[in-house]
Amino acid sequence: MSADRTFSVAIDGPAGAGKSTIARALARQLDAMYLDTGAMYRAIGLAMQRAGIDLEDAAAVAAGVDDIPISVDYLGGEQHIFLGDEDVTGAVRQPEVSLLASKVSAVPHVRERMVALQRQIAQGHSVVMDGRDIGTKVLPDATLKVYLDASPEVRARRRCLELAQKNMPEPYEKVLEDMKQRDWLDSHRAASPLTRADDAVVLDSSDLAPDEVVAALRALLEKALN
Repeated sequence: MSADRTFSVAIDGPAGAGKSTIARALARQLDAMYLDTGAMYRAIGLAMQRAGIDLEDAAAVAAGVDDIPISVDYLGGEQHIFLGDEDVTGAVRQPEVSLLASKVSAVPHVRERMVALQRQIAQGHSVVMDGRDIGTKVLPDATLKVYLDASPEVRARRRCLELAQKNMPEPYEKVLEDMKQRDWLDSHRAASPLTRADDAVVLDSSDLAPDEVVAALRALLEKALN
């Protein structure tokens, strides 16, 4: 991997496809910055819920987003999300916060603010970024664009395992239903819906281990850089 030039990897895909796990591992191997954009939307949703803002009221959501003191910092090499001085990195991983994120991310002004912040964080760095519209909106000129996918059933099983490991177990049927609802919301919203960039490489991770996906992405990036 060339050490004398910066690069960017944009990983998009539906909830539970393994984007964060893969992006984090890839960034670590490449000594690049990792940015989990989904956690940023989760933090916005959490902040608005706490403030009593009706997330079905797009005008109220748009009016409130500029007052939310969201920031990203890196502690021990790991990304942390802050609301003011409060580290909400753990709080935003609660299952119910996922749907809050889908609702606020459907509001154009929320996406405008988050995209501007994401670009600002990434500027001048080699970066691996994952989300729903990274290759289409946030990093349209990314060195490598990947659409990481997996079947809803596989994604639900992975999410159940993740939640169990965090002592937040949820029934598989509920997780699968929530996953399908999140997919519908993300792909049908008017503002930057979940979609694959025309020049993105599609990779189905249903039958692949995380290290196999990371190895495949490293090979693709090597090719893109040469």
